[in-house]
Amino acid sequence: MTVNPPLRVIQWTTGNIGRRSLHAIIGRPDMELVGVYAHGADKVGVDAAELAGWPQPTGVTATNDIDALLALRPDACCYNPLWPNIDELVRLLEAGVNVCSSAAWITGGKQTAADRERILAACAAGRSTMFGSGAHPGITNMVGMVLSGACERVDEIRITESVDCSTYESAGTMTAMGFSQHPDTAGLAESVRRESEVFAEAAAMMADAIGAQLDKMTFDVQFTPATGDTDLGFMQIPAGTVASVYGYHRGWVGERNVVSVGFNWIMGDQVTPPKPVADGHVIQVFGMPNMRTVIHCLPPKDWSEPGFGGLGGIYTAMPVTNAVPAVVAAEPGIVTLADLPPNTGRAAV
Repeated sequence: MTVNPPLRVIQWTTGNIGRRSLHAIIGRPDMELVGVYAHGADKVGVDAAELAGWPQPTGVTATNDIDALLALRPDACCYNPLWPNIDELVRLLEAGVNVCSSAAWITGGKQTAADRERILAACAAGRSTMFGSGAHPGITNMVGMVLSGACERVDEIRITESVDCSTYESAGTMTAMGFSQHPDTAGLAESVRRESEVFAEAAAMMADAIGAQLDKMTFDVQFTPATGDTDLGFMQIPAGTVASVYGYHRGWVGERNVVSVGFNWIMGDQVTPPKPVADGHVIQVFGMPNMRTVIHCLPPKDWSEPGFGGLGGIYTAMPVTNAVPAVVAAEPGIVTLADLPPNTGRAAV
């Protein structure tokens, strides 16, 4: 029996998502953590165990020296900043490092044509692969595509993240998504469209998977104001400003809406959204037959952290981290969830 050596992996950033990925990499026997990239100078020189909440030191310390990380000749990088940086991705991919990203990337469709071509050229030069996933978009779209496999006819796949976002402590992101702004703010719908454009990538991926050649993509959004003041600690939502954002990126074949990916988000309890919040990801396939499921991310019995915000970090990180072996084995270029075999977690044995 041949035992393959562990894949050499670097972790890129250690924020809310990255530290969950880092924790998982340290614990996997089929992966060897060889490096950690830190944006913040305060993390440089800190052991990965401290950054990830791992009980024993790893001997691997964080650095902001990209050349030093590339010199380690890693097989893969778990890339978890908030937004993708094309220059960083090109350096990794040209050096032969396969990239698995949670940073607003499904197909790269929201990038400019020039930037997407740079990624493809870097993959060709390094014989490397670029992949993006996450919770939503990401694993939710995979479930939608799998459910469609039970249908003789698919009329529409619709994925909705239906949650209270109050635990997502990023005032900048939530403000760009419309929260705390006046509903009539000029350009607000366009701001939200741009901020959430990766959902359009996921819709296009699903359309391709079910054999639908899209004629156009559209975006629609509805803002609902708060009925009272809300203090979330990290941001304020005054009465009369946006406290509910309900919208979809939709793909069309002619006049038929065949794929929809969107959100029914609220912040706080001072608002009544257009649709009741389901506290999870609502996945629907309309066709013959109709299929519906809701994914709820729930704490296990041994969950010890205060609150459940950390569960969302794990839920977002693991579809990326668990994909590393399949991405390393994939052909060079940009691959999506529709291209790879189903990713699974590891048994706790």
